[in-house]
Amino acid sequence: MNAADLGLPVDVPSTALFTDQYELTMLQAALRGGTADRRSVFEVFTRRLPEGRRYGVVAGTGRVLDAVENFRFDGAVIGFLREHGIVDEPTLAWLADYRFGGDIWGYPEGEVYFPGSPILRVEGSFAECVLLETVILSILNHDSAIAAAASRMSAAAGDRRLIEMGARRTHELSAVAAARAAFVGGFSSTSDLAAGFRYGIPTVGTSAHAFTLLHDTERDAFRAQVDSLGRGTTLLVDTYDVAEAVRTAVEIAGPELGAVRIDSGDLLLVAHRVRQQLDELGARDTKIVVTSDLDEYAIASLAAAPVDAYGVGTQLVTGSGHPTCSMVYKLVARAESADPGAPLRSVAKKSLGGKMSVGGRKWAARRLDAYGVAEAEVVGTGPVPAELADRQLLMELVKGGDVVAREPLEAARERHMAALTGLPMSAIQLSRGEAVIPTEYV
Repeated sequence: MNAADLGLPVDVPSTALFTDQYELTMLQAALRGGTADRRSVFEVFTRRLPEGRRYGVVAGTGRVLDAVENFRFDGAVIGFLREHGIVDEPTLAWLADYRFGGDIWGYPEGEVYFPGSPILRVEGSFAECVLLETVILSILNHDSAIAAAASRMSAAAGDRRLIEMGARRTHELSAVAAARAAFVGGFSSTSDLAAGFRYGIPTVGTSAHAFTLLHDTERDAFRAQVDSLGRGTTLLVDTYDVAEAVRTAVEIAGPELGAVRIDSGDLLLVAHRVRQQLDELGARDTKIVVTSDLDEYAIASLAAAPVDAYGVGTQLVTGSGHPTCSMVYKLVARAESADPGAPLRSVAKKSLGGKMSVGGRKWAARRLDAYGVAEAEVVGTGPVPAELADRQLLMELVKGGDVVAREPLEAARERHMAALTGLPMSAIQLSRGEAVIPTEYV
């Protein structure tokens, strides 16, 4: 299945320069030294979760597959590299024909992960694998950070809807990726039309304070909006006096008014007052949406408030204080020669300062307790124990250079919800703590 099969209406341009220069200079040296064709295994993992977090969320996998497919050095890119003397002519000739022809295995999108989890495994020649480091990490680090924040907010919100509305708080392209990751993490819609166009995420939005200020009176603004968008619209009621605005909104739209939005003030207190007023005016089915710099803690503090939906912007698109997952891409095994049949040798970085890594081509499985709840993330390099054979986490994503595991975004969202239900209940607590289950190496 490819992007066209899923109905995605956007072409992804070449991703070849979404990389760091040293990846190309390493390639040049490896080609000249005769080691470029050695079979190699790279893995993506993180040594620790962000402080206080109890699990991570894999997001961006679908975007990684697009990026690998479109990692092509076309004429313009080759010309840039030649003009700036980045690499020599033999390397440029090799790059001109580059197509990733290896295999990629990984945790499926929406799955949870823990320190040491082999989130992605990239296998092929050293030359073809080393080039993908930066683009893979840039996608997974960003999207997984947003999805983790979204997941925590979703847990705090319970059954109440979450609206992603952070486009104006980040880079325009990051906003699209953030909306996608938020959807995986549990959000139901986005204000960003580019995200709706590209990924089919439901979009929402009605009006801002500017629309009210445009009119001579708040009544005129509400009348214009209801006449245009219907009685089911959402009216913003905190431009002037909230109580007067609610009264006017119901007079104009009647009890069929869809929702009111509150964007300032003591949200807990105001929400209670607005709910009482709406009920007294007969608008018992009118929903209340709150916005205003919300994060998971603010959402949790509103659990007792009569709120139906939350709109979240800045804190979501910045990962709620953790804008990256600190994932790394490390060589963990390589052949001793370019002979296709040469056995793999485990390799690992040995260093001080907590930057050590574990060598070897790894598998991962999640061990469950007697109640079917996860009790450990088990990572190994040898044979998979029989009792864990049906609990393995990595799935094949790319085989011989061809993507074999594309899926609708909704599948990743559903997988995440299922993954959370399989963790100990303390996983969704907002209080600070360590990873909810340990990582065991065997």
